[in-house]
Amino acid sequence: MTSTVAESADRTALAVRAESLGKRYRAKWALRGCSFELPAGRVAALVGANGAGKSTLMSVLAGLLGADEGSVRTAGRVSLVSQDKPVYRHFTAAEMLGLGAHLNVVWDQARATDWLERFEIPLDRACGKLSGGQQAQVAFALALGARPTVLLLDEPLANLDPLARREVTTELLAEVERTGMTVLLSTHVVAELSGVADYLLLLAHGRLLAGGDVDDLLARHATFVGPASEAPPVPGVVVQARHHGAQSTFLVELPGGQPRPVVAEPWVRRPVGLEEYVLAQLAVTRKEVGA
Repeated sequence: MTSTVAESADRTALAVRAESLGKRYRAKWALRGCSFELPAGRVAALVGANGAGKSTLMSVLAGLLGADEGSVRTAGRVSLVSQDKPVYRHFTAAEMLGLGAHLNVVWDQARATDWLERFEIPLDRACGKLSGGQQAQVAFALALGARPTVLLLDEPLANLDPLARREVTTELLAEVERTGMTVLLSTHVVAELSGVADYLLLLAHGRLLAGGDVDDLLARHATFVGPASEAPPVPGVVVQARHHGAQSTFLVELPGGQPRPVVAEPWVRRPVGLEEYVLAQLAVTRKEVGA
């Protein structure tokens, strides 16, 4: 079955629905059996190691690539800001916005111009003479000017310094609040996701490893630190076990529908942060591939 990109009648429910999505390059599958639902109005993080299939998934969702298996439905207009910023070196920033107005059926010039003014990007300067970070801002302005329902960002902050990354993230969150658009952000900087993403899609080797509301995912997991042991002090699925001398640390997915287990000393229970959860999941998949 080929991929289809269609506009959903009910935009209040789901922004993206992917069913058994698969994409291959010759004999190698970049995506396989990838299914998920992304609620509207959320800021979702797409996380995975290099080669996990993140860019391929983004391109399929944007309609730039056709899937070889499965289907994807998106609610309304989709804009993609890719790693290679879509700007022409000899066009000024203003001319790039003019091109955006010409190519898009829906275009909000004021919104695009306002973004560039917020970050003090000169409208009359050729894009080739702008810094990498400034070119990224032009790409953001083009994407937002199209008034997307779903905004896909594939490693969009790589050319920005840490302060600019924080400023852009803050402005994007404000755009989500104002417009209700859905953002899917692909990034390698897991530490920057805390306080930004409220939904997680974790991709490994072209398959979805985990997905869902961040608060729900983290609430279902806990870390237990105690004396050297082959098993944690509570029932559940061990996501990761680490042993250092006389101490063991277990990250555990707790059984659903049960009260939180109480552990006795010397065991200590800690909550799980987003970065800890993601890195543990990726470490496990790396070991599985190396085995």
